[in-house]
Amino acid sequence: MSGAGVVYRARAYDAPDDPFTSSGPAFRYDDDLGLAVSDDGVITDRGPFASVAARLPAAPVIDLRAGILLPGLVDTHVHFPQVRVIGALGMPLLEWLERCALPEEERLASTSYAATVAGELVAGLIAAGTTTSLVFGSHFAPAVDALFTEAERFGLRITSGLVVSDRVLPEPLLTTAERSHEEAVRLAKDWHGRGRLRYAVTPRFALSASDEILASCADVLAAVDGACFTSHVNENNAEVATVADQFPHRAHYVDTYDHHGLLGGCSVLAHNVHPTDAELAVLAARGTAVAYCPTSNAALGSGMFSLRRHVGAGVRVALGSDVGAGTGFSIFKEGLQAYFLQHLLGADGLPLAAGHLLHLSTAAGAAALGLGDVTGDLSPGKQFDAICVRPPVGTALDIGLRHAGSPEEALGKVFALAGDADVADVWVGGDQVASGGFVRPVSRPAPAGRRTPAG
Repeated sequence: MSGAGVVYRARAYDAPDDPFTSSGPAFRYDDDLGLAVSDDGVITDRGPFASVAARLPAAPVIDLRAGILLPGLVDTHVHFPQVRVIGALGMPLLEWLERCALPEEERLASTSYAATVAGELVAGLIAAGTTTSLVFGSHFAPAVDALFTEAERFGLRITSGLVVSDRVLPEPLLTTAERSHEEAVRLAKDWHGRGRLRYAVTPRFALSASDEILASCADVLAAVDGACFTSHVNENNAEVATVADQFPHRAHYVDTYDHHGLLGGCSVLAHNVHPTDAELAVLAARGTAVAYCPTSNAALGSGMFSLRRHVGAGVRVALGSDVGAGTGFSIFKEGLQAYFLQHLLGADGLPLAAGHLLHLSTAAGAAALGLGDVTGDLSPGKQFDAICVRPPVGTALDIGLRHAGSPEEALGKVFALAGDADVADVWVGGDQVASGGFVRPVSRPAPAGRRTPAG
């Protein structure tokens, strides 16, 4: 243990075990938990508060029992450039891209504009209690620098990268295989493995990325040790049909990525609303996860995600907000929407309880991002990434929690009713980055040997 640390006393939930595959409890709950956290942000002891406090009699105690302590939320698909177009309703995917998303993404060619949007994104993630995220970056390298700069300033655990395309999109968003490779390698050199930041190789989607670009992405992935991969797949029927025409020699949409060796255990494909059984088999074999974005899928009319088919095929699933086409940053809202949509699917859906929602929002996302040994639950050895949900007095959530008849009922009410205003405190790696509505930048010197980032 580094330093004396602190002991947190709390009513706490987490869901370290996968409730879709295990027969044990769907979540852990303690009404008087003690968590010892070292000065370097690692959970070193867990148990009944009285026992932990007795083992560490000199450690200061912070009492959080006025709220509910949860692991920090994990978002496996959130678009950096789309913060300002959230809430545009009534359009399918390709029309929404043309009218809303892409014009806004072009504006990030301005580094000052990108820096402002990066600040809005990071503030939105913190307010929502999202401590770890896979962020779909920008087509402009200086904008990606701005995102990493702001994420580092607040200590968030973010994986992101340069978005690359060479066709279909407006000309300012296009690149070449050579240029994208050079820019991606430079970004990864500056940011990958720096503090809590990692690089993600990110072709926008096969519809806008030729084989040449995808091959260049594979080269970057091979060159950057520990890098992740992310893109979109099977979101909209018109998109799926177009990709099939563009890649007649590929077995299916998933194969456009798999052909180049882009899929693995730290790969996340967003949406996958319309997969074939063959595609699910490939994803399961590669250990690739899917980001389930229920509000975005509903808002764009993309379709009903079959969680039952994914789980049955052994494909890992976690939640994503999508942001631009979704309805905000809240992973609580995504969990609630997932609950609704799976219920509406009837026999084709997979019924979800509160423990499933907590797992999808935390441990499942951490595992999808290759961070399952770092974050996702409140076990000893993990980083103290956590949020305290403490609703204002008199709100629906406050009333609901005070009158909940069981721990499961209380957790269900958190997903049904919680919003940004209820997230009172946020910690990442033991650093408290938000408290009572105030955010706190975290100053961290650049590691030796890193170049000063451009932008």
